[in-house]
Amino acid sequence: MKATLQDLLASGRPVIADGAMGTMLIALGLPRGSAPELWNVEQPERVRSVHRGYIEAGAQIILTNTFGGNRLRLMLHRLEGRVAELNRAAAALARAEADAAPHPVVVAGDIGPTGRLLQPYGDLAFEDAVAAFEEQARALAEGGVDVLWIETMSDLEEVRAAVEGARNAAPNLPLVTTMTFDTGGRTMFGVTPEKALETLGSFDVLALGGNCGNGPAEIEGVIEKMHAVSPQAVLIAKANAGIPHLEGDAVVYDATPEVMGEYAVRVHNLGARIIGACCGSTPDHIRAIARALEKREVG
Repeated sequence: MKATLQDLLASGRPVIADGAMGTMLIALGLPRGSAPELWNVEQPERVRSVHRGYIEAGAQIILTNTFGGNRLRLMLHRLEGRVAELNRAAAALARAEADAAPHPVVVAGDIGPTGRLLQPYGDLAFEDAVAAFEEQARALAEGGVDVLWIETMSDLEEVRAAVEGARNAAPNLPLVTTMTFDTGGRTMFGVTPEKALETLGSFDVLALGGNCGNGPAEIEGVIEKMHAVSPQAVLIAKANAGIPHLEGDAVVYDATPEVMGEYAVRVHNLGARIIGACCGSTPDHIRAIARALEKREVG
């Protein structure tokens, strides 16, 4: 069932976002080190099954399988010539599952970092970053997404480039942005939650917040600090399912669905309006989050 993010937020209730895509695709057989985006055309039903699983668990926002879908990331797999194809396909897969859902579901076009450092820290020119993000955002918009979702950023200049590229490509689509505060409560570039709130807020995005990182406690601290600065801001919390560790050759995250349900209630109390999960999470984690928040609302 089609919806807008604005409609979901207008309800006043917490909005449930989905969980990890890569974790689920690896469980379905995606070879480690390969481009997940290629499965949008080679294994479309498996990608759709991940979206479907999250929707059945209660997700109201699903992110497209395009985290690494910009040409600079796809270049690592010699797929830079297929940006439009892979992003449009991803959007269409998510759109089909959202439209078939029994409850309103928003399709978010997932835009991750380039994987390159912008000048002067690296060799990537700002204009080239804007062009890469614009190309990806245009394809996602053509595929039918409802919102463009810029995530897992560390550098405010890269966020600015992504926002500029997204607005060039699809000026009528709302934007949301999240950063990852995985270095002592700051991003890898030293950005604090307070500074992120100030800068991202100046970009006139619909919602902002934190994702990924070192588990629920870290994201809770981020939301608490952001909410203290701007109680009216629409904040997003998408924590990893705990801390990863190796079991044989497998990467395992230590937060159970019950733990993530408890995190959801705490982070909502701290000011988050949109709540989901990131690396290591599954539909079971999202189901626990949805149930915990529903129980809190009823209670």
